[in-house]
Amino acid sequence: MNFTERQEEIIKVSINIIAEKGIQSLTIKNISKKIGISEPAIYRHFENKMDILLAILSYFKKSNSIVFETPNLENTNSIQQIHSIFSNHFQQFNKNHALASIIFYEDIFINDKRLSKIVNSIMQSNNIVITNIIEIGQKNKEIRDDIPIEQLTLIIMGALRLIVKKWKMENFSFDLEKEGKILWNSIKIIISKK
Repeated sequence: MNFTERQEEIIKVSINIIAEKGIQSLTIKNISKKIGISEPAIYRHFENKMDILLAILSYFKKSNSIVFETPNLENTNSIQQIHSIFSNHFQQFNKNHALASIIFYEDIFINDKRLSKIVNSIMQSNNIVITNIIEIGQKNKEIRDDIPIEQLTLIIMGALRLIVKKWKMENFSFDLEKEGKILWNSIKIIISKK
């Protein structure tokens, strides 16, 4: 989905409102105040708040697919590919704290079927990418095969989500990339074929 310049501005302001004050603070009034335009001007770009929320998820689905792309590096093994995904995530979140606030706080969208469907789709896509890399890694004897693929995916994704949530809950007070590197080194030991 392509957004106009003004729609992107509304989306980014909305994301920041959610990140700073929670979903309950996302109102047309607060958006218009933050941008400095009238409430009717917002309605010229989005029919209602639900359309803005759908646009936010669409925007993040696109951003997330960029972060979660399977690294297209011919000479890398599965471990390096997963490491690349981890590093990409932490770099993107450092650049845009609000991104972390939305992507890993999917429970804010759980009360609406349309929104939760998009969130579920994003999570499923991410799991498929990691699962495929693990499967190839097991075939190539790079990743241990004594633990089921689904469990390894859960370990990897769970660790990634938990450190980002911790970072968010601690008000971004620690170096996510540094702590992410330490976490990755531990995960690498756990998943590598011995």
